[in-house]
Amino acid sequence: MEKDTGCPAHTTVCEEASCVVFERDSNAVLSAVLSAVLTVLLAMVMFSMGCNVEIGKFLGHIKRPWGICVGFLCQFGIMPLMGFILSVAFQIIPIQAVVVLIMGCCPGGTASNVLAYWVDGDMDLSVSMTTFSTLLALGMMPLCLYIYTKMWVDTGSIIIPYDSIGTSLVALVIPVSIGMFVNHKWPQKAKIILKIGSIAGAILIVLIAVVGGILYQSAWIIEPRLWVIGTIFPIAGYSLGFFLARVAGQPWHRCRTVALETGMQNSQLCSTIVQLSFTPEELNLVFTFPLIYSIFQIIFAAILLGIYIGYKKCRGKNTAKFSEREDNETELESTCHKINGGFQPDEK
Repeated sequence: MEKDTGCPAHTTVCEEASCVVFERDSNAVLSAVLSAVLTVLLAMVMFSMGCNVEIGKFLGHIKRPWGICVGFLCQFGIMPLMGFILSVAFQIIPIQAVVVLIMGCCPGGTASNVLAYWVDGDMDLSVSMTTFSTLLALGMMPLCLYIYTKMWVDTGSIIIPYDSIGTSLVALVIPVSIGMFVNHKWPQKAKIILKIGSIAGAILIVLIAVVGGILYQSAWIIEPRLWVIGTIFPIAGYSLGFFLARVAGQPWHRCRTVALETGMQNSQLCSTIVQLSFTPEELNLVFTFPLIYSIFQIIFAAILLGIYIGYKKCRGKNTAKFSEREDNETELESTCHKINGGFQPDEK
């Protein structure tokens, strides 16, 4: 049976088209346990991704940070601006606009490193971009939020969890550094670890989406405009990141890397900021947007990955056919030469 508001009977906070059910104690325990498990798995995956990073190339990106600068412009230039444009275009209420902007101001997510590996991206650039965007988020997030949200809300009311950002940075840097060391000392073993870790990373991405859907299943009734923004936002990030990298003269594999780093945001950090900054009554309007964005960024990244794999297979077949045709033509020319050998001039 449903309430008069049209929301399911088990909801505790409802307003217009949005409903929220607060976490049960069992969900809180499950969330804590799964968070610990996922943190360990994430560290293992990032260790394996580090096994594909060469210290020399990584330091090369730092010494000549053109790719990192392009990524920085995408991460803290394009994404906050796109969040602002979408908020104004769809005329969402101020509190919802603020959450959209929080998502746009977040640093890159670690899932981008796994996906960069699968699309044959520049892993050295991917890891350096994720690391630097997380580090720079300590200052860039407050600055971007101050610039874009002051027309809607007092920026001081938004709590930036610096401890969470610091934890994300440590969880990224330490395992990746160990993986880089392993790759430097034992490159053959690093290749085996990388293959295992890449598969585990793909499973982890799906697992995070499923776990999020289970833990926050109550908040799927939400204003349609937020669904639309959550769909458009990651697509815009992937597309504009790729375009800007290409305009900057980056090679194709780096363009794919920058695209993933731009569109793949740290949605867990966004969820933390939202829960720290808003009252339970306000959460019913914005609670699930980070989860919506997270799901769609994974869906569209999976679609792009499928397109790329299909392209690689088609290109491989065409290359094989072209090589076979070249071999046949060479053999035919050689045969003709032998047949018409009598017409060749005599050697002196």
